Amino acid sequence: MRIVIDNVEKKFIDNKKREVTALENINFTIEEQELVVLVGPSGCGKSTLLNIVGGLMSPSRGQVYFEGTEGKEPNLGIVFQEIALFPWRTVYENVIFGLEERGVSKKEREEKGQYYIDMVGLTGFENSYPKQLSGGMKQRAGIARALSVEPDLLLMDEPFSALDAQTRTLMQEELLTIWNRTRLSTLYVTHNIQEAVYLGDRVIVLSRRPGRIKEIIKIDLPKMGRDQEIYRDQFEQYSNEIWDLIRQDAQEALKEA
Repeated sequence: MRIVIDNVEKKFIDNKKREVTALENINFTIEEQELVVLVGPSGCGKSTLLNIVGGLMSPSRGQVYFEGTEGKEPNLGIVFQEIALFPWRTVYENVIFGLEERGVSKKEREEKGQYYIDMVGLTGFENSYPKQLSGGMKQRAGIARALSVEPDLLLMDEPFSALDAQTRTLMQEELLTIWNRTRLSTLYVTHNIQEAVYLGDRVIVLSRRPGRIKEIIKIDLPKMGRDQEIYRDQFEQYSNEIWDLIRQDAQEALKEA
């Protein structure tokens, strides 16, 4: 399956009744089994674009379409920055929520729920409630819930931004391990340039508002070995290239904050 973002534009009315263009002339594709990362300065429309791709928001112009679905509605999994687990449901009950909504049989719910709980490393915590989990464990449960519906496209909106630096690094490693097992087409939003280079097959750099594509950078490094010393120089080159594209926009965005 291939996802095509075709000439997408988004305008909205702000609280002063002014028309604001958030996104303009956005064109790119997400190929099958590709992990694409959106990065850019604050307010560039990264999350807005992800919401449009996910069907949570309509574009003012252009369209998003899915090739190769044979007329079927695409199946999407979403992981947000805010860990939106139901506090009254256990880990297992949270993970199978989407399956329940789809009317999946109890046996299949049990099999898939346990499979994805095991995949994200939460075996033994099936009956725990969110308040009993660390931040990283909560986010793992959220990822398992998104994976359990076996989506055609996984959307991740800064899922690790609220975690401490050590937990964030570990979660990035775990996400790559999971991705290598599932090979899901993924659109990932982040502010963190190093995270973008570490995770992405391609990194799409957006300008400050109105968000336009400044550059699409292919990360030509083995996905599971980018933190090794042998690739350190290339990793830094990609990071510096992206920062050079973002620096001025980020400084301007900071003045407006």
